[in-house]
Amino acid sequence: MHIYLIPSCFGIHRVNMSLDVTQVLLSAQSADGAIRKHAEESLKQFQEQNLPGFLLSLSSELANEEKPEESRRLAGLILKNALDAKEQHRKNELFQRWLALDAGAKAQIKGLLLQTLTSPVASARSTASQVIAKVAGIEIPQKQWPELIASLLSNIHQVQPNVKQATLETLGYLCEEVSPDAVDQDQVNKILTAVVQGMNASEANSDVRLAATRALYNALGFAQVNFSNDMERDYIMRVVCEATQSPEVKIRQAAFECLVAISSTYYDKLAAYMQDIFNITAKAVRGDEESVALQAIEFWSSICDEEIDILDEYSSEFTADSDVPCFYFIKQALPALVPMLLETLLKQEEDQDLDEGAWNLAMAGGTCLGLVARTVGDDIVPLVMPFVEENITKSEWRQREAATYAFGSILEGPSADKLAPLVNIALNFMLSALMKDPSNHVKDTTAWTLGRIFEFLHGSALETAPIITAENCQQILTVLLHSMKDVPNVAEKACGALYFLAQGYVDAGSASPLSPFFQDIVQNLLMVTHREDAGESRLRTAAYETLNEVVRCSTEETAPIVMQLVPVIMMELHQTLEAEKLSTDEREKRSELQGLLCGCLQVIIQKLGGMESTKYSFLQYADQMMDLFLRVFACRNATVHEEAMLAIGALAYAAGPNFAKYMTQFYQYLEMGLQNFEEYQVCAITVGVVGDLCRALEDKILPFCDGIMTQLLKDLSSNQLHRSVKPPIFSCFGDIALAIGENFEKYLIYAMPMLQSAADLSAHTTATDDEMLDYTNQLRNGILEAYSGILQGFKSSPKTQLLMPYAPHILQFLDALYNGKDMDDTVMKTAIGVLGDLADTLGVHAGPLINQSASSKAFLEECLASDDPLVKESADWASIAITRAVSG
Repeated sequence: MHIYLIPSCFGIHRVNMSLDVTQVLLSAQSADGAIRKHAEESLKQFQEQNLPGFLLSLSSELANEEKPEESRRLAGLILKNALDAKEQHRKNELFQRWLALDAGAKAQIKGLLLQTLTSPVASARSTASQVIAKVAGIEIPQKQWPELIASLLSNIHQVQPNVKQATLETLGYLCEEVSPDAVDQDQVNKILTAVVQGMNASEANSDVRLAATRALYNALGFAQVNFSNDMERDYIMRVVCEATQSPEVKIRQAAFECLVAISSTYYDKLAAYMQDIFNITAKAVRGDEESVALQAIEFWSSICDEEIDILDEYSSEFTADSDVPCFYFIKQALPALVPMLLETLLKQEEDQDLDEGAWNLAMAGGTCLGLVARTVGDDIVPLVMPFVEENITKSEWRQREAATYAFGSILEGPSADKLAPLVNIALNFMLSALMKDPSNHVKDTTAWTLGRIFEFLHGSALETAPIITAENCQQILTVLLHSMKDVPNVAEKACGALYFLAQGYVDAGSASPLSPFFQDIVQNLLMVTHREDAGESRLRTAAYETLNEVVRCSTEETAPIVMQLVPVIMMELHQTLEAEKLSTDEREKRSELQGLLCGCLQVIIQKLGGMESTKYSFLQYADQMMDLFLRVFACRNATVHEEAMLAIGALAYAAGPNFAKYMTQFYQYLEMGLQNFEEYQVCAITVGVVGDLCRALEDKILPFCDGIMTQLLKDLSSNQLHRSVKPPIFSCFGDIALAIGENFEKYLIYAMPMLQSAADLSAHTTATDDEMLDYTNQLRNGILEAYSGILQGFKSSPKTQLLMPYAPHILQFLDALYNGKDMDDTVMKTAIGVLGDLADTLGVHAGPLINQSASSKAFLEECLASDDPLVKESADWASIAITRAVSG
C-alpha cells in the first residue's frame, strides 16, 4: 500500500491511493491489451479524482533519477497532453484548468521540471523541455512565471554540456509556444545571444551546437528588431552560414533550415548575403548529403515563393505596389542557378515513381526549376532548352527523363508565344516516347509533361494558334488511351493528361473535337477503374476524376452516352452495398470506392439535370438513385457522407419541388450531417445542401424547418464547431427565409440577435493578417446574405412591419462596413444589395432611416462608380429602390 502525502495546499491532507505510479506507467505500455487498458483507466481515475496530486506525481516521476526511463518518458508525455490539445476549444479548457490550479502545486511542478533539465538521461531532459515550453505558453502571456527565462539563461553558463543542450532545446520550444509580443525585447536579446553563442564554431560540443541551431530556427520570429540592426544581423547571418559548414550533418541541415526560414521571414534584408549564400548552397547541392542538399534547394524555392507573391501584388489592381520591394534575386542568379538545378535532375532514384511520398534531389530540383520559371517567365527558356535538346535522345534513361522533366517544369510561367513553337515541335516526340520508350520513368514523366502542356497551353483563353488541332487530336487520344493500359504510375499520369485535355474544351460549345471519340474515352476510363492494380499509384481515383471532367466538359451531342453511364455507375454503387463481413481494410476501400462513385453521379446529375433536352428522361432514375444514396448513408462513413451529401444536393436542384417525396427518409441523415462537429467539412457541406433544398423545394421545406433551424442555431452557439462553417450557416438563414417567406416570422427572435452580435463583431474586427481578413469578409458576406434573404422573403407580405425594429441596426452595420474600408468586392456587392433590399421591402418606412444613415449616400455613389460590373449592377438596382423609398 502506497500512501502519498500530498501537501496541504491542495486542500487534501492525505490521499490513500493504492497506486504505484511507476508500475502503472510501465503497465500502460504493456504488450498485453488487458493490462494496458487497466493501467490507462487507473491513470484516468487518478487524474479525475485529484488533478494536482496527479500532475505532481507525474512531474516527480519525470524528475526522479532512480525511476526507469520508460516510465519517466510516459509521465512527461501525459503531463504534456494535460496542458495542450489540437482542438482549440479543448486547448482553452486545459489552459484554464492549469491556471486554476493552486499556486503552490504549480510552483512544485515547475521546480521539478526545471530540475529534470539537469538529468543525465537524454529522453527525460527532452521531455521536460517540451513540458516547460507548454507551461510557458500558458503562463507567460498571463504575465506569470516571470523568472523562467532568467533561470534558463543562467543554465547556459553551466559547465555540463547536457544541461546547456537541454536548456537551448527548452528555449527553442519556448519560442515555438509563446508569441513574440509576450516577451520583452531585453529578454529576446538575451535569448538570441545565448542561442547564437551556442551555435558558434567555438562551441566544442556538437549536441549543444545542434540544439542551439534548432532553437534559432524557432526564435527567428522574435528577431525582428535584431534583423533591422546591421551589426546584429551580420553576426547572426555569419554564424548561420558558418554552421552550414559544420562537420556534423545534422547541424548543417539545421543551419540550412534556418536559412530557409530567414529567406521567407526577412527576404528584404538578404541582399548583402546572396552571393555567399549562393556559393554555400551550390556547394551543398553538388556535394553534400541528400538531407542537407534538399534544404539548400529549398532555400531557392522559398526565395521564388517570396518573389512570386511580391510580383503578384505588383500586378494586381488592388495595390499599386507591394509592402516589400522585389530584389529580383532569382533573375540575377539565373545564369548560375539554372545549371545547378539541371544537374540535380540527373540524380533520380530507381523506384521514385512507385513511391507516392518520394522526395529526392531530382524532384526537389525540378520543383524549384518550376518555381524559377514562374518567377522569371520567358528568361528561363533559353537557359533550359539546350539541356533538353542535348539529353532528350540519349541512350541512358536518366538523361532522357531529366530532359523531359526539365521541359515539363518550365511550362508554367513563360508566355504562350515563347512556348508554343517549342511545344509544337516537342508534341510528336513526346507522344512517340509515351508509346515506345523502354523506360517506365521516361514514360511517367512524359505523360506528366503532356498533362502540363494541356493544362497551360490549351484552352479557349489562349491567344496563340491552338496546339491541339482536329488533325492531331485523334493521335493524342490514341496514345493516351493506349497509355492507360500501361503500368499504374504511367496510366495514372495518362489519365491526368486526358483530364486537362478535356478541361481545355469546357467552353467549346457544341463543337468539341472530343465528341467523335467520347464513347471510346468513357469505355477506356471505366476499364481502368476495373483494373486489378487500380489501387496502386492512385490510379482508380485518377480515372474517376478524369471521367468526371470528361462528363463535365461534354456537349449535347454526347449526352446520350452520358445517359448510358447512369445505370452503369448505379450498378457499381449497388454492388458495393451488397458486400458483407468486411475487414477494416476492405471497409476502408469500399468507402473510398463509394465516395468516387457518388462523386461521379453528382457530376452526371449536374450535367444531365442541367440540360433541358435530357432532364426529363434522366429524372426517371431519381428514385433508384436516392435509394442508393440513403443506403450509402446507412453505411455511416464520414467521407462517403460528404460525397453522397453533395450528390443529393445536386439531385434536389435537378428535381426541384418533386424532391419533397424523399425528404421524410432523408431528413434523419441531413440532421446527422448538421450535428457532425468533429468532421466539420461534412457539416459545412450539409449546410450547403440545406441551401440547395430551399431553392428546390421552396415552401415545401416548411415542415422540416423547425428541426433545421434548431440545429443551425445550436451550431452557431457551439464553441466546438470550426469557425469556417459559420458564414455558410448565416447565408443558409437567408436561403430558408427566401423559401418560406413570412413563415420565417417565428425564427426572427432567435436569428436576428445572432446576426446582430455577429455583425457587430465582424464590423469591428481589425484583421491582423490576410487569412483573418478573408475570414472576416466571408463572415460579413454570410451575414449580409442572411439579411438579404430575410428582407426579400418578407417582401409584399402583410408582416413586413416585423422587420422595422431591425432596420436601424442593419443600416449601422452597413455604415460600419463602409467606414472600415476593408471590404472585398463580394462583400461590397452584397452590402449595397442589402441596402436596396431594405428600401425595396420596407418602402416608404425605410426612406427616413436611409436619409438619416451616415454613409448610405456616399456608399451608393462609390458602388455606382465601381469598376466591378457586378458591384455596379447591384448598385444600379439599389439606386432605383432607394429613390422610390425616399421619394415615396
